[in-house]
Amino acid sequence: MKSDIQIAQEATMLPIAQVASQIGLQEEELEPYGRYKAKLLPEAVERLADKPDGKLILVTAISPTPAGEGKTTMTIGLGDALRRLGKRTAIALREPSLGPVFGLKGGATGGGYAQVMPMEDINLHFTGDFHAITSANNLLAAMLDNHLHQGNALRIDPKRVVHARCLDVNDRVLRDVAVGLGEAKNGVTRQEKFMITVATEIMAILCLSSSLEDLRERLGNMLVAYTYDGEPVYCRQLGAAGAMTVLLKDAVKPNLVQTLENTPCLIHGGPFANIAHGCNSLIATKTARKLADYTVTEAGFGADLGAEKFLDIKCRAGGFHPDAVVLVATARALKYNGGVPKEKTAAENLDALAKGIANLGAHIDNLKGFGLPLAVVINHFYADTEAELDYIKAYCAEKGVKAIVSKAFAEGGKGSLELAEEVCRLCEQPSDFRFTYPLDAPLTEKIEAIATKIYHASGVDYTPGAKKSLAALEALGYGNLPVCIAKTQYSLSDDPKKLGAPSGYRLTVREARVSAGAGFVVVLTGEVLTMPGLPLHPAAEQVDVVDGKVVGLF
Repeated sequence: MKSDIQIAQEATMLPIAQVASQIGLQEEELEPYGRYKAKLLPEAVERLADKPDGKLILVTAISPTPAGEGKTTMTIGLGDALRRLGKRTAIALREPSLGPVFGLKGGATGGGYAQVMPMEDINLHFTGDFHAITSANNLLAAMLDNHLHQGNALRIDPKRVVHARCLDVNDRVLRDVAVGLGEAKNGVTRQEKFMITVATEIMAILCLSSSLEDLRERLGNMLVAYTYDGEPVYCRQLGAAGAMTVLLKDAVKPNLVQTLENTPCLIHGGPFANIAHGCNSLIATKTARKLADYTVTEAGFGADLGAEKFLDIKCRAGGFHPDAVVLVATARALKYNGGVPKEKTAAENLDALAKGIANLGAHIDNLKGFGLPLAVVINHFYADTEAELDYIKAYCAEKGVKAIVSKAFAEGGKGSLELAEEVCRLCEQPSDFRFTYPLDAPLTEKIEAIATKIYHASGVDYTPGAKKSLAALEALGYGNLPVCIAKTQYSLSDDPKKLGAPSGYRLTVREARVSAGAGFVVVLTGEVLTMPGLPLHPAAEQVDVVDGKVVGLF
């Protein structure tokens, strides 16, 4: 069986201008990055502004497990299948972070015969967007520390700096560090921490901005520190927003690539869904909807994280909602939720499937709560048995949802034609979309709404520090913002060991802070980390160049 990278390297790509023409983009509206990648110029986005919006399909998944779900693969397979049905189609995805690429999870370009191309470029440096975000973030950090060193006219309390440096690599030793050590010329000594780039507020800002001008304003609104008197200090007060915008002026342009079947794909931005809001950029999604009759997009990790944030944060910011939702599941992952070790999930085990399928049921119930038409897609693995697939289909039918098997990994768009037909039908169905909470509710009520309605908790406990922070944020006028909960992706709860569909527990909130530029309040729960670490044997150990070709990259 060929690896993902072997399949990708044998594929035939079209010149990017030819791909663009399929969805009505003109060559002069592209900024090429070689033959097979391009950025969309602002003129293209502006030209499309008055065009009607096409249908939007959100792809999400059950809680992720080591057994795998394949959400991106299903997203790409569905996009290719819609195009095979003669639909004018675009796909909108996030860019991969080097953290998972060289760590444990892997890349974010799909798999098998449902991939976006050129997969090596996309999974590595791509068009430099993440490097630009890292540079802009660290420029702000440098200017803040320089302000402290040069007299501190704003009277910033070094112990209350909330802006952190970042790096797009998993590096646990940078979670808690000291800066300014040594002689006085080295700056003010203080505690510092690094976040992974995809967890930064600047990443969230890039993905929620509507234009370069909006981006600049949001950067200026970033709350970076507090004074000795407890007053907030913003990025604009340090005079950094202009230079940061210059660093990001190209990164804000969406990137155009293609699938193995040459379906156009806009891939832009990449916030983690377990820490940030987990969706590709608002600009890319809105542009794709103007260009295509059907746009297929995804939200990170399980539906309790990515989909909830897509719907409660991104849809509020963009003023739209999906026409249909697709929930990805695998028999292997459901058996894992039923207590089967990863290495035994290939064997038929209906008892474990019956136990673990409650996780799928919880996600179905959650998505139904948003009032959107829904389908379940079972990502087919070679060892799946008919008995297992029939069990999942029957379970979904009892929940009032159709479940369809997709073989996109092995067959590309051909393997998802039935799903594409069902999605087209769902897109014509009426919806009764509703948010999880109203914006004018207190922050604690918003948190509790998500905890009880989405995470199935019985209630929320707050640490003293979290209580104090939430009260302070409301006093500063941030009580009307949506909340972005940082939580483990491996469970509906805040405990990664609670598999299946835990309920009746209490969610613990340990910290709260505002991303004023992005426009939401970040709430940290459990032991979730904003700088991941590498596993015992990181994926980077297998990556190399042999005879000029990249090997070991999935």
